[in-house]
Amino acid sequence: MRCKVSILGATGSIGQNTIDLISRDPDSYDVVALTGASNIAQLAHDAIALKADIAVTADETLLEDLRDALRGSDVTAAAGAAAVTECATRPSDWVMSAIVGAAGLAPGLAALEQGTTLALANKESLVCAGALMLEAARRSGSKILPVDSEHSAIFQALIGEDMAAVERIIITASGGAFRDWPLEDLAGATLDQASSHPNWDMGQRITIDSASMFNKAMEVIETREFFGVLPEQIEVIVHPQSLIHALVGFADGALMAHVGPPDMRHAIGFALHHPDRKHLPVDRLDLAAIGQLEFRAPDDERWPALRLARETMQAGGMAGAVFNAAKETALDGFIAGQINFVQMAEVVEDTLAHVCATDGHIAATMTLDTVLQTDHVARKAAQAAIDKRAG
Repeated sequence: MRCKVSILGATGSIGQNTIDLISRDPDSYDVVALTGASNIAQLAHDAIALKADIAVTADETLLEDLRDALRGSDVTAAAGAAAVTECATRPSDWVMSAIVGAAGLAPGLAALEQGTTLALANKESLVCAGALMLEAARRSGSKILPVDSEHSAIFQALIGEDMAAVERIIITASGGAFRDWPLEDLAGATLDQASSHPNWDMGQRITIDSASMFNKAMEVIETREFFGVLPEQIEVIVHPQSLIHALVGFADGALMAHVGPPDMRHAIGFALHHPDRKHLPVDRLDLAAIGQLEFRAPDDERWPALRLARETMQAGGMAGAVFNAAKETALDGFIAGQINFVQMAEVVEDTLAHVCATDGHIAATMTLDTVLQTDHVARKAAQAAIDKRAG
């Protein structure tokens, strides 16, 4: 049986790696939908090559460009956020959720409501609305398979295990571009410097989030939501080689580690082929050549994002939506040159303090509408914090 797949966020790093795997075995897949943003040439090229039914750009102003690029093919063109979400409702066996940011929440939720298997690379979905996502999967009988390398590693280490025996979960962090910088130099870090990762080939936004450790902070919250463990059971350790992706500690003192090359095609391929394991075109590790692995305790002064993640989990409710909205807005401010690298964490901290203290949003009943409203309020508060510093 050919597997019907859709890829939401097809032009990004995760989407392109997914396409790489599917393209190596074209007889096994029928591509239903591809979505992207501004990279129309790549979106159209892949849609034509994979014979997709529809290609969608999230940017409504680029619809004519997409139609022109698809001219002469049988691929339908569409544009806008509603069209992206509509793609997620089309009958598919497997949907990759790789849209960056909170924009991936509604399409991912729509896919789950259809009963499909959701390969989840959009960590914002669980950070902002974990309860909604998990309840949607429970009601429809859908399956969520994590695609973050850390959460895929945890998922794999837990196969056949009793969650009651899990004592702790350790997720690793490379430390990003600035792990060895003097603390006093971080405020002067440039956009180009923050956009270069020592180990992973990722998009600009996630690479900067890696340098600030906001990416890892999001993963800490996501771990709590996905695996249902207590916040105090989740640890972060800096592992510069990025070869161990996560470890699970059990009540008998054993640690189960997932070890592999820093290649997202492993986590993607595991989700694509689950519950089977199939050959993947990733490097095989030579442990003798590697020689040794390095670990360091994370420093909250260097990476305040980790402390803010713990405070967010303690606040509960929809504080995760506030955290993510503030993080995304602060990142926009850094990319635009409005604030420096260190001030991103300051903006998030100010936003959490303001919204959680003065608004009732985080205590509201969680629905898609209330999550999006909370997101809106938090973005306004974060922008105000940026303007205060920029002015």
